[in-house]
Amino acid sequence: MTTETFEFQVEARQLLQLMIHSVYSNKDVFLRELVSNASDALDKLRLEKLRDDSLDADVSDLHIEIDVDKEARTLTVRDNGIGMSYDEVGQLIGTIANSGTATFLKELREAQDAAGAEGLIGQFGVGFYSGFMVADEVTLVTRRAGEGQGTRWTSSGESTYTLEKVDDAPQGTSVTLHLKPADPENQLHDYTSPWTIKQIVKRYSDFITWPIRMVPEAADGEDAPEPETLNSMKALWARSRDEVSDDEYHELYKHISHDWREPLETIRLQAEGTFEYQALLFVPSHAPHDLFTRDFKRGVQLYVKRVFIMDDCEALLPPYLRFVKGVVDAQDLSLNVSREILQQDRHIRMMQRRLTKKVLSTIKEIKTKDADRYATFWREFGTALKEGLVTDSENRDAILAVASFATTHAEDEPTTLAQYVERMKDGQDDIYYITGESRQSIENSPHMEAFRDKGIEVLLLTDAVDEVWVDAVGEYEGKKLRSVAKGEIDLDGEKDEKAEGEREKQAEDYAGLLGWMREQLDEDIKEVRLSARLTVSPACVVSDAHDLTPALENMYRAMGQEVPRTKRILELNPGHPLVKNLNEAYKEREDRSGLVESAELLHTLAVLAEGGQPKDPARFVKLVADRLERTL
Repeated sequence: MTTETFEFQVEARQLLQLMIHSVYSNKDVFLRELVSNASDALDKLRLEKLRDDSLDADVSDLHIEIDVDKEARTLTVRDNGIGMSYDEVGQLIGTIANSGTATFLKELREAQDAAGAEGLIGQFGVGFYSGFMVADEVTLVTRRAGEGQGTRWTSSGESTYTLEKVDDAPQGTSVTLHLKPADPENQLHDYTSPWTIKQIVKRYSDFITWPIRMVPEAADGEDAPEPETLNSMKALWARSRDEVSDDEYHELYKHISHDWREPLETIRLQAEGTFEYQALLFVPSHAPHDLFTRDFKRGVQLYVKRVFIMDDCEALLPPYLRFVKGVVDAQDLSLNVSREILQQDRHIRMMQRRLTKKVLSTIKEIKTKDADRYATFWREFGTALKEGLVTDSENRDAILAVASFATTHAEDEPTTLAQYVERMKDGQDDIYYITGESRQSIENSPHMEAFRDKGIEVLLLTDAVDEVWVDAVGEYEGKKLRSVAKGEIDLDGEKDEKAEGEREKQAEDYAGLLGWMREQLDEDIKEVRLSARLTVSPACVVSDAHDLTPALENMYRAMGQEVPRTKRILELNPGHPLVKNLNEAYKEREDRSGLVESAELLHTLAVLAEGGQPKDPARFVKLVADRLERTL
């Protein structure tokens, strides 16, 4: 038959060289690309046969076959699918991204870095040419189903390719790679090794619908063994729930997550319409030890038409759901999609919103129907989920609906904000909370004394993220979230003229002491005032209503952000003997220098009572030791 030689266009030649040398850091993906193309060809033939029953094509045993020849150093990927005509080979294989090559190269030259370049490459359907990464020459032989004549395409990936009509081509397409020598240093493996082929197929193409077969090596003197099917073809997410057992789901979860325990919940989702995808997600039963570390690998596995694309696709779920594992299989994405493109893709954003809402609704269902499993979930992942209250305003209400918090109402039973609001006392307008390192420390905080006396419930928040989300949320069902350690607190409700008169008298009586202490402690505090929240302790320090708390300041500094030190407010309990005696001594003495140390000690004791640290621990110890010595 006549062989015609064609020359690649200059731009196409440049692009081909780029494909060979620069696109994929992992050269193993060439097999993924070829198997995916073969699978598409089989899908197209099946559909064509359904549409046209008269089509002269054999569909009795549709499959993909991989052959290796160690002596000739060739690898062939063959399918008996739809195949291509002579003209189709020229259009589809003879040119590279022909509609956008010039534009692509222009954008590539303007790319700032290698990551940007790889992201651009992902926009063009040129996966077939990845075979040149591992081959010196590629030969494609194909015959379209229903036609009598086939086509051979050959190229060394340099400047030309040849096209030739052939009479003896079988139905379908075979791609033969004349392999380069193995070079492990450049990640160029020995692709004539059956073990290597099996590993690549298992990783990237295990869930392909069609069987992928390879004939094992025959021992000397023995007949050729039967072909071995390399892939499981068990895409559990593509099968109906009735066809899959819980054990099969759990095995898939263990394979994906490398967790030996069974998942807490399995979530299925199938979206149809303009953009189709299937998802099979798992909520683990235990949090991994590195869930809150910077190096934690989050994201679910992304497939396109059952072809594995990437392990940890972060774009499909928000960071606060990073504990979710699973598989998402999209129908309309490119196989060459990159992480950079995923971040900008409209369909990916749509999928993320849908998957996020599905996970949150499933958690809500667990909370409603199974208290024990919900308790396990919240214990393991509640802290991570609360991050969404800060970062995901769109789903904030859904997160609040499944969130629960420790409270003074019950020692062992957490509460939701809805339950808190139901229990609020008559006349109570705000939801009160306190933050700290542990339940024990904040329950014993001086800030809690008046609330405990009046039986007002307080949320006890001990996670670092609690310092942030309460400000981000602000209110719930019209009820403001208020810290018991910030601003002024008035728990008296309706005005009591007698109590009002008593407070005015106290304010007048302590005015001199408050002003003097404000001057003496000017470096550390912005104001000294009488407290309505203390009943037992002599003093406490509080933050102004809109100031950062010390814990939040420390958090920002730990993240490398410089924030100015905020002066706080010292509140005194006018009913405490220590404060009463200090006030009397202030009024009686003209020389108050001896009271300066007492004021300093009172302030430091207030800082210690809330879990803070003295500004000068050595000086504090000396002052306490001197006082003890004088009392003995």
